[in-house]
Amino acid sequence: MNNPAFTLKEFKEIFESLYPSLCLFANTYVKDISVAKDLVQDVFIKIWESNVKLKEKTLTKAYLYTSVKNKCIDYLKSKRVRVINKQVEVEGLDVLESEAHFNREVILIEASQIIHDAINSLPQKYSQVVLLSMKNLTNKEIAEVLSLNINTVKAHKKIAYQKLRPLLKGYYYLFMLIFIEM
Repeated sequence: MNNPAFTLKEFKEIFESLYPSLCLFANTYVKDISVAKDLVQDVFIKIWESNVKLKEKTLTKAYLYTSVKNKCIDYLKSKRVRVINKQVEVEGLDVLESEAHFNREVILIEASQIIHDAINSLPQKYSQVVLLSMKNLTNKEIAEVLSLNINTVKAHKKIAYQKLRPLLKGYYYLFMLIFIEM
């Protein structure tokens, strides 16, 4: 390849930073994580082989999300053709193709990543409590799982949320948009 659009190092950084969220995004379309991973890998391979020139990070991210969306829709259309031949219809393909669905899913994946990163930045004792709390475990259940006193769980949870507030403060409108959409 002459004069590649990305160096191997740049391509690896893009892959490592966006692959997980792109897989989650693809999974919202295909509802099968192994298929989602394959489709995302196909997009990365196509970009590498076709030498697409996208140096600006925001353009690269937008291009990748759009490429993954299109790859998923193509996959679902091919699946739909196979299924229709067996007299069964794949529902909702028109909704999945819509711009609104695409935007909503990108926002949800991005917000999820922001929250995940913020929680992971906490000390482990606090992040464990928050993650278990997000799985709808009660303070008593969290205390049992982590072998802690229930008052310790309450204190850890309070401190964790105090630490998360400033980390997520700039994303208030993003979260409001998500909850309004749901």
